[in-house]
Amino acid sequence: MTMMTPQPLDQHEDEEMLVPHSDLVEGPQPLVEGPQPMEVENAAAVESQAFDEPQISHFSWTIENFSRLNVKKLYSNVFVVGSYNWRVLIFPKGNNVDYLSMYLDVADCATLPNGWNRFARFSLAIVNQMDNKLTMKKDSQHHFNQRESDWGFTSFMPLSELYNPNKGYLMSDTCIVEADISVREVNDYWTYDSKKETGFVGLKNQGATCYMNSLLQTLYHIPYFRKAVYHMPTTENDNPTGSIPLALQSLFYKLQYHDTSIATKELTKSFGWDTYDSFMQHDVQELNRVLSEKLEDKMKGTVVEGTIQKLFEGNHMNYIECINVDFRSTRKESFYDLQLDVKGCKDVYASFDKYVEVERLEGDNKYHAEGHGLQDAKKGVLFIDFPPVLQLHLKRFEYDFMRDSMVKINDRYEFPLELDLDRDNGKYLSLDADRSIRNLYILHSVLVHSGGVHGGHYYAFIRPKLSDLWYKFDDERVTKEDMERALEEQYGGEEEFPQTNPGYNNTPFKFTKCSNAYMLVYIRVSDKDKIICDVDEKDIAEHLRIRLKKEQEEKEDKRRYKEQAHLYTIIKVARDEDLKEQIGKDTLFDLVDHDKVRNFRIPKQMPFNIFKEEVAKEFGVLVQFQRFWIWAKRQNHTYRPNRPLAPQEEAQTVGSLREVSSRDNAELKLFLEVEFGLDLQPIPLPEKNKDDILLFFKLYDPEKEELRYAGRLLVKGTAKPIEILSKLNEMAGFSPDEEIELFEEIKFEPSVMCECLHKQASFLSSQIEDGDIVCFQKRPPDERKNKMRFPDVPSYLEYVKNRQVVHIRALEMPREDAFCLELAKNHTYDDVVEKVAQQLGLEDPSKIRLTSHNCYSQQPKPNPIKFRSVDHLQDMLTHCNQISDILYYEVLDIPLPELQCLKTLKVAFHHATKDEAAVVNIRLPKQSTVGDVLNEIKTKVELSQPNAELRLLEVFYHKIYKIYTILEKIENINDQYWTLRAEEIPEKEKNLGPSDRLIHVYHFTKEVSQNQVQVQNFGDPFFLVIHEGETLADVKLRIQKKLHVPDEEFSKWKFAFLSLGCPEYLEDSDVVSNRFQRRDVYGSWEQYLGLEHSDTTPKRAYTIVNQNRQTLDMAVRISN
Repeated sequence: MTMMTPQPLDQHEDEEMLVPHSDLVEGPQPLVEGPQPMEVENAAAVESQAFDEPQISHFSWTIENFSRLNVKKLYSNVFVVGSYNWRVLIFPKGNNVDYLSMYLDVADCATLPNGWNRFARFSLAIVNQMDNKLTMKKDSQHHFNQRESDWGFTSFMPLSELYNPNKGYLMSDTCIVEADISVREVNDYWTYDSKKETGFVGLKNQGATCYMNSLLQTLYHIPYFRKAVYHMPTTENDNPTGSIPLALQSLFYKLQYHDTSIATKELTKSFGWDTYDSFMQHDVQELNRVLSEKLEDKMKGTVVEGTIQKLFEGNHMNYIECINVDFRSTRKESFYDLQLDVKGCKDVYASFDKYVEVERLEGDNKYHAEGHGLQDAKKGVLFIDFPPVLQLHLKRFEYDFMRDSMVKINDRYEFPLELDLDRDNGKYLSLDADRSIRNLYILHSVLVHSGGVHGGHYYAFIRPKLSDLWYKFDDERVTKEDMERALEEQYGGEEEFPQTNPGYNNTPFKFTKCSNAYMLVYIRVSDKDKIICDVDEKDIAEHLRIRLKKEQEEKEDKRRYKEQAHLYTIIKVARDEDLKEQIGKDTLFDLVDHDKVRNFRIPKQMPFNIFKEEVAKEFGVLVQFQRFWIWAKRQNHTYRPNRPLAPQEEAQTVGSLREVSSRDNAELKLFLEVEFGLDLQPIPLPEKNKDDILLFFKLYDPEKEELRYAGRLLVKGTAKPIEILSKLNEMAGFSPDEEIELFEEIKFEPSVMCECLHKQASFLSSQIEDGDIVCFQKRPPDERKNKMRFPDVPSYLEYVKNRQVVHIRALEMPREDAFCLELAKNHTYDDVVEKVAQQLGLEDPSKIRLTSHNCYSQQPKPNPIKFRSVDHLQDMLTHCNQISDILYYEVLDIPLPELQCLKTLKVAFHHATKDEAAVVNIRLPKQSTVGDVLNEIKTKVELSQPNAELRLLEVFYHKIYKIYTILEKIENINDQYWTLRAEEIPEKEKNLGPSDRLIHVYHFTKEVSQNQVQVQNFGDPFFLVIHEGETLADVKLRIQKKLHVPDEEFSKWKFAFLSLGCPEYLEDSDVVSNRFQRRDVYGSWEQYLGLEHSDTTPKRAYTIVNQNRQTLDMAVRISN
């Protein structure tokens, strides 16, 4: 079916989104929080489960007026596959990247029943309307469920390629999206027990650590390596999070002896990684090398020194041998792994043939042999020896020069169960190789990458005992697999699905397999008994066994604790001692943090009176001196002691009391009231009558800016605060007649409420009740008051409620703090920029532009904060319900409000006679016209003549696409993707004759990719006037003169008429005007005179537009 462009669901500007795409559009769609910078994580996690028969469908979506879409995201119409409603979601201008972003979405996920799930293999494509073979297509697979209801590609294809009309993806401003989907229903995923079914356990994924998990499982199942790790010296005083050997020993021990999947956080912490590193997917080969180097270093000076070399190190020899003279140069190099070409190779043997392929050095590339001069020579590589464990990394990823990006090679590539590297009389071996060693290898493990170049999922097929039993290790899940799935299905290539409606279309659906082998591990047959050895507890250090068994016992205790939790009640008892300890330190509002007080785990059937005896033993307070108060949460969100327990309540069981006191909480929270005599021994409590009120008091010192707990009192409701002033002075250690001020701490959420307490009004008339908090302080002298930052309790509480230390960073240096400021969350926009300006010594705060922080990418957000567009600092720091403490700043040359009213354009000015272009930044009001831009340029550049006339061009991929009219508004001009060029209009173009033509002239080269000839433009395009009957020979003379090309170089140039990318070469005698009959030159960029020659201009370094706002790729690091 073909769908026309639907109306967008919304047009608001969203925050940057993650993959899977997680946005709230309409209704309560599932939101996936947390950083997930990978594209297809856990894609194959459900491959080996039981499935229903697949249901397959094809969907096509035609989007017209594509370049004029003014929405951030766009949904297709809903289509049905496998009884589910699906839709395609695209971001026409990219999901905060310079790529088209595209996802497959379960359209009605918000209304589906709990527990729904679907497994789908799917491909998304942008059709190339000029050549279908160049259609941009990406494949993936995903377990769709309530938590992850959409999946796809944030970086599907570069916007520059999509919007280049010469590429064929946009024709007549129409884009065609296609989706092929194969849906299977997932059965019995969550109840699977890996240990029970296979005898092995998996590793938990921390976010994007599947690449690490697959490598760790592979290394663990090389027993010789595991034994060496166990024998690395560690001590009982080592901390696993700070010791890589101990963390790896702990992980391997748990993999060997535990029954459930193992967490890897200890190990990654020992690497020096933080949460962000765990959500940053890396290359498994890079991790393997870095980890091997780190372990090799850690093993030095120990009994296992050299293990890495013994297992994984081989040597090859690079040689250059002269053909005509007796000269040979050799260099020996070691390797821990080999990188084998996939592209153009059908199998591993073909890759090894290519690896040792001889290169001839002759002609301009002759070899300079010492003492013999330039000589014809042979250059190549041969192997001196192979290691016992051979690690082969398959080059599935390579740089595509045509696309100017990395691509994944999903071609079919076979690898044998037995690998004979002595084949053909040892053609891979050097003369120095020891031929007595038999280089016959057997396949041990296959590491698989599923996904695309921008992300994916890793898992491993391993046969631990080198038997016929294969196992798939996919993060937490381990399954038994047959040899076909471990080998043939990981070769890559294409997979066919039969058509479900043969009467409609007999052509089967073809999917490129995005899951294929990425790393192979072979073990030499002659060494397998040594490598696949027994590893048992005697290989594990005693302190490690004791530590890990203790951890396991503690884990088992916690399990039992949870199982029996329904039989017990947790009672948390707060005392005056806790209030003294916490208030002013850990606690400033309310009275206590209940998680930091003494708690008791008491059987629910125990009578409360018996529990009081437990308290007496713990605190040394006899039962008769105890009075317990129930805590209650008030409507203003404060939590205070509410009332004392009645005698009849204390006669109940603990469980009954808990149910009465807190129906929504499994814990019983109490305050223990105890009175002490002068000898500090407990004494009988005063009787609590109905008109008595229990008050708690805090003392504030404005000089030191300190708050502390002063004590508590039982007061009469009819009494007045003035009657207890002397008692409060005594509690504070003041003189009896010290003048003090009283304040009631009422609430602190969402804002602080602390009001003056009238000394002459009764407590009842001031609505004071049990559990209320009264803060008091000395009355500061007037002359001192103005010098204090916070002279009274309300101002101090307001300060501590809102204080926020913010790390301020320069936008151009986003990883380094420039300085820190103590600010308040309720500071206004003006307050914040003023503080930043003061720190920078800048007089005008309006020249400060701020940018918020993305908590997940740990980078600046793509868009800066607009002038006064947020109310408070807290709004600046909030991202996806998380509070950051980082802001970025820029210092502008004009005030931000003024800048926001202007349109800034970067224009390249081309002088009539000078070669170099001058880049001019133009700022004008948004309602200005192109004519205003040209007039502004005239004031900033040197012209060939004072009355020179200018024009503004839109240039993209070295072609001229548009000449702007002088009345066109600049507000809609986008210079993010197009290059704006201003140039003087030559006099010849102003006075065209009736038969003259103004044509486009572009430089180009031809490149062959995938058996297709493709034209690549480069250099500066220009216009040229051609006259009626003018031959190519005449035109060439004018072009050579215009471009100042030397005769020798110009003689090598070829000239062609190009239409839609197809060159038709011209002879000197051809009449050029016959080829160009169209008069509307401004729209005829698709027909041009092409100048074919080598591109000798320096290659421009790849730069990122708005680089400060992009996530930078990070290498794997292990810092400890």
